[in-house]
Amino acid sequence: MSILLIIFVYGLPLSLILSILLLTIIRLNPRLMLQDYPEDIQAVVSAQTPGEQRQSCTIGLVLFFLILAFSLAAALTASAVGYGFPGIFFSAAGVPLLFNMVDWLILDWLIFCTFTPTFAVLPGTEGMAGYKNYAMHFKGFLKGMLYSVGVGAVMAAIVVVGEVVLHFA
Repeated sequence: MSILLIIFVYGLPLSLILSILLLTIIRLNPRLMLQDYPEDIQAVVSAQTPGEQRQSCTIGLVLFFLILAFSLAAALTASAVGYGFPGIFFSAAGVPLLFNMVDWLILDWLIFCTFTPTFAVLPGTEGMAGYKNYAMHFKGFLKGMLYSVGVGAVMAAIVVVGEVVLHFA
């Protein structure tokens, strides 16, 4: 099984799950994603309530857990088919990277910036320039690339160290 196939086997379902989850959250209450809106929009909207902050934190933890779980599954698969640290790393890093690309190109640029559905527009911010801030989302993509590398390194280290410990146990 190739590394690219491992990335797609785990990255595509993750991307679909997270995309549906994020769109549903924004549809139900876009304020829960307020920290991801452009600064000009955040500046005119009241801060999140304590309840919204707790919900946002819970959502963040769920997203983080899903990314780690799918990346770990990719790393374990790469290890099981015989890849060493580099292959395990690229498999594990490729999963969040694939979602990062889907998030950037489809959710951010296509849906949020190009179409800007009314359910994503916070009350009182209609027509603001931030909704067309493609550069902000590209910067987010670049940060997501670093995050993907970090996740890949941690997952690969966990799998390789785990193999060594099991080998000597």
